[in-house]
Amino acid sequence: MSISFPIAFETRMKSTLGPAWNDFVSAHDQPSLVSIRINPDKDKLPVGIKIPWSDYGFYLPTRPVFTLDPALHAGKYYVQEASSMFFEQAINQTTDLTQSLRVLDLCAAPGGKSTHLLSLLNQNSLLISNEVIRSRAQILSENIQKWGHSNALVTNSDPAVFQKLKGYFDVIVVDAPCSGEGLFRKDNQATSEWSEENIALCSQRQRRILSDVWPSLKQHGILIYSTCTYNEQENEVNLKWLAENQGIEFIELNTEPVWNIEKITSGKAIGYRFFPHKVAGEGFFISALRKVDSEPEIRIRPGRNFSEASKKVTEQLQSWSNNSENLKIIKQEDLLIQIPNELYDEMAFISTQLHVVSKGTAVAQLKHEKLIPEHAKALAIDLNHNNFAVIELSLEQSISYLRKDNLLVGSGQRGFALVTHQGTPWDGSIN
Repeated sequence: MSISFPIAFETRMKSTLGPAWNDFVSAHDQPSLVSIRINPDKDKLPVGIKIPWSDYGFYLPTRPVFTLDPALHAGKYYVQEASSMFFEQAINQTTDLTQSLRVLDLCAAPGGKSTHLLSLLNQNSLLISNEVIRSRAQILSENIQKWGHSNALVTNSDPAVFQKLKGYFDVIVVDAPCSGEGLFRKDNQATSEWSEENIALCSQRQRRILSDVWPSLKQHGILIYSTCTYNEQENEVNLKWLAENQGIEFIELNTEPVWNIEKITSGKAIGYRFFPHKVAGEGFFISALRKVDSEPEIRIRPGRNFSEASKKVTEQLQSWSNNSENLKIIKQEDLLIQIPNELYDEMAFISTQLHVVSKGTAVAQLKHEKLIPEHAKALAIDLNHNNFAVIELSLEQSISYLRKDNLLVGSGQRGFALVTHQGTPWDGSIN
């Protein structure tokens, strides 16, 4: 069934694309491609046809029922649109990933860019993954948990709050809320919600977000700006506005001609636009820039430290992780959480500045001196599998559990066990 484009959108795109308009329309008559990005700490290559601009992205020949796939719930992969995985190129080409970085994903839910970052950053880097809408922040936290890393904080704060962290971040990612023109093929509802008034509203919102977060980017820091829309008002015009008001150096990214990614230049602004009739993906726009303005950097003042677990509890938990010597165990009421030693002061400081939804990896509940394993620890990439009894579920059993059916497993076995499917933990322990 052909998509009925809004008249004003069609008029603009005909002017923009010229003879290529018919190709653009034809592309929207085709089904969207199915693509995933694997978690390199949990899965191995290959799984399908490789997405050329990502080391971890693949096209699938058909769309499986993802919600009934234990591997998805195990955090072995993330379902993500192929064009947006070009974000990997923007990070790789602008950032020294061997360094310990402070990174902010400002508009992060549901977690595509954040989980991608966790696969790219080293373990001594801190990722703050933020979402303004509280309900979406919880979904974000769940997806970060599935990815299995302890060097992330999930926050629920307005962009203006980050002005307190002047010069703090080495990298800021703004995947801005937008009018969604690039999603028309995937989401028919997007066409009915589109309007020129909404474009203007989105553009103003994007400017406010950029203005609010700009002071928290350090001098020579990198900002990655992206949208899933085509219009200049939300893309090039916003970037030119930012350049007129701040000290910016736009960064040219290397692309291969066969990728058919369109380089956009508008004044000093440089961006990259993805059209579905030219690339194997949906509509997308991305730009990378460097801050040249001087910016005083806030000093870390941990002040109120976390409440650390007792020596006895910490020793009990050492065998649960493969790298326990690099972790601290903190206590939040009855919940025990692991965070990297190197990031202890950073996380303690940020927890006094922002509204934190989750931090590190939840390890266990402490109930009357008994340790009750947490679901998040079962998904952690540093989990010591040899420390736990394992119950391997068949695909049928796994699907039954996902449907919330009762299962009788581990008959006669006492204590806690790790539930796996094809050797990968994907759910919390059972008693």
